[in-house]
Amino acid sequence: MKHWFSDVPSFRRNQLQFFLDKAAESNEPAVRLRLGSKRLWLITGPDLARTILKGEDRIADKGFFIEKLRPIVGKSLLTINGEENTRRRRAIHAGFSKGAAQQLVPEIAATVREAAVELAKQDHFNVQDAMAQLTLRIACVALFGKGVLTRGDENLVINAVRLVEEDVATELFRVVPAMPWQARAKQKRRAEARAMMQIVVNRVRDKAKDSSALRALIDLGLDDEAIRDEIVTMLIAGHHTTGAAATWILYYMASLPELSNIMAEEAARLANCSGEFNNEALLSATKSQALVKEVLRLFPSAHWFSRDALMPLSAGSNTIKTGDSMIICPWQMHRDERHWPLASTFDTNRNFSSKAYLPFGAGPRACLGLVLANMTLQVIALELASAFEFEVHGALPTPIPTGSVTLIPPTLVLRAHVRKPSSFALAAE
Repeated sequence: MKHWFSDVPSFRRNQLQFFLDKAAESNEPAVRLRLGSKRLWLITGPDLARTILKGEDRIADKGFFIEKLRPIVGKSLLTINGEENTRRRRAIHAGFSKGAAQQLVPEIAATVREAAVELAKQDHFNVQDAMAQLTLRIACVALFGKGVLTRGDENLVINAVRLVEEDVATELFRVVPAMPWQARAKQKRRAEARAMMQIVVNRVRDKAKDSSALRALIDLGLDDEAIRDEIVTMLIAGHHTTGAAATWILYYMASLPELSNIMAEEAARLANCSGEFNNEALLSATKSQALVKEVLRLFPSAHWFSRDALMPLSAGSNTIKTGDSMIICPWQMHRDERHWPLASTFDTNRNFSSKAYLPFGAGPRACLGLVLANMTLQVIALELASAFEFEVHGALPTPIPTGSVTLIPPTLVLRAHVRKPSSFALAAE
């Protein structure tokens, strides 16, 4: 018998499969979920999803689930609404725009090459750990500017993010309140993380590059607390999602060697006589673009979004009432055979203009860092493919992620063999 909590066992058993199974129950564009007393819908229709994401503020807004994150990320873009949200987005967007992202390509490439040097020294490496550290450093370049953070500052940032990122995952779908000792432990972690991040903000605020996101926040006149909350939010959102996607890129380049060769060939074609990428050339790098897009289709790092209805919405034969919460799940939508042929198969020759393609959301509140993230993933694929041929160390794991704040890849260990000049030359021809 269906009741308020009837879907909780299935959700806890396997969150990702739960969304796929619920969507398969009906052809309706919205399916009712029973995960608590709050009325909740899974939006499975691409048209309805885009109406919700792209519509005016009077249709839907952040609500129930996002509010649960306020104790962790404070009053940041993730949790605030209205004019202040618009003001901050406008300022930060300048630092993450297409032109600004292109200007960062040489610095991103240099950061990837530094990581490649470290990988070359290791017999084997954990891909998820390596990519998380690499993408966090790249995020810091975008947020603060190249060379603004010392390695000690970077370590403080890494530790601060690690202290709070697990809390984000556990709080989102919590049904039973945390026990008092658990709550105290979380408060302690959050206080430590805030203190660490405040140290970094204090150190670098006067050195932040004019084009950086930190400078944009400072110029808005935000106080230290608001700046700290925004930086923590962007680091958690940015490095986690991009690092997970980068892990899947290396997974496919290791399991499909020909794919790695194709990336190396494209890298050789793009590079100038100094071996550097031309910023504009990335726009014509169709092979690496398709790789990034297909990875984000199969494994969208931001695998669900939530909104609360501010007015009744028609959803086929159902009506979503004012105040109902809605989940839009790219993981489910990207694997729905109704929208994608052979949906679970890796295929870079797809048409990614489908309305059912939503790795970064859509509309005025789409991910601010989508241009930077796509470009970062392209550069990682091209630089590492041109430097290495990858080999799986041990048994190849079944590529099944774990649903958390982002899609967490399974443990994947690779060997990185330095690509021989002869094979690189052949790839370039």
